[in-house]
Amino acid sequence: MNRDSNDCRRISRRVVLAGTTFTFGAVAASAAVSRALAQQKISQEVAKYQGSPNGDKRCDGCFNFQAPNGCRFVDGNISPSGWCQLFTPKT
Repeated sequence: MNRDSNDCRRISRRVVLAGTTFTFGAVAASAAVSRALAQQKISQEVAKYQGSPNGDKRCDGCFNFQAPNGCRFVDGNISPSGWCQLFTPKT
């Protein structure tokens, strides 16, 4: 092989490795941002939370309720007998 052929291969490997490193870094950063956004909760006011049920819809019957008094999406203390517009019935 001549020298020019070897130089092309080296450049090619460098480009591929640099691109791969950038791609993995971008994926890792994206995953970290997604996790951070998923952990943020909205206020009770924004969720239109109320401490009493809406008919038969109650927080303790919601998929997002976290016993004894939490919610995956709404910040603060949540009453098991409360309700908000994010209500999703347990299946």
